[in-house]
Amino acid sequence: MRSLVRNENLKTLNGKKRIQYIWDYYKLPLALFGILLYILVYVSYNHFTHKDTILYAALVNVNAGVDLTEGLSDDFIKYLNLDSSKNKLELYTGLYLTDNELNAYHQYSYASRMKILALIDGELLDIVLMNREAFDAFSQNGYLCDLDAFLLQEDSVLYDTLEQELAANITVLEDNSIELQLDSSIAYQAITEEHYYGIDLSHTDLIRDAGFEETVYLGILANSPRRDSAVSYLKYLFTKR
Repeated sequence: MRSLVRNENLKTLNGKKRIQYIWDYYKLPLALFGILLYILVYVSYNHFTHKDTILYAALVNVNAGVDLTEGLSDDFIKYLNLDSSKNKLELYTGLYLTDNELNAYHQYSYASRMKILALIDGELLDIVLMNREAFDAFSQNGYLCDLDAFLLQEDSVLYDTLEQELAANITVLEDNSIELQLDSSIAYQAITEEHYYGIDLSHTDLIRDAGFEETVYLGILANSPRRDSAVSYLKYLFTKR
């Protein structure tokens, strides 16, 4: 009976009064319909636009233009002959690590460090391209795998190709940094190991053509779960164009 009265009332109203009447009596079902519609659109959009991430890479203390960024990401997907609408390389940019307070990017170091640690902990970082300062930081903290052992295990032919490009660095196994914070008069001491944690990319077409003044190194994260993709990326970078 009430619904009939409402329908009769609705027929007698025009313009804004009709809209206000509909809103007053049907706002709850309309709100529920709106929420359901939003969920449906959101799920559908994610379903049709989702891309599988083949590899996660980061540029640390390295600035790349549009061409280099495309070469380091989208062109790798093409190299693998994968559908770019369904696959991608995730490239993190704008990351900086420096202890030099005079460095223009020093203010971004803390935020970058926190993001990098979160990515490593979440296994969302496989490859890092970096300058020497960042290379030292990554290797000394034990984040990078020994590429000498990695390549010999994963692809011995590729190892023979890249052996001359391997770059050594150290991992700090133990030091007295905590004691040093409490007493700056004592000398810093550390127990370290040296391994090949990086690859010099100077002879790759992409990096050479970009004209960097500093050497750019590539490291592979020790906890990377995408080792096959990392090997493919090395092959891609050292392929002559």
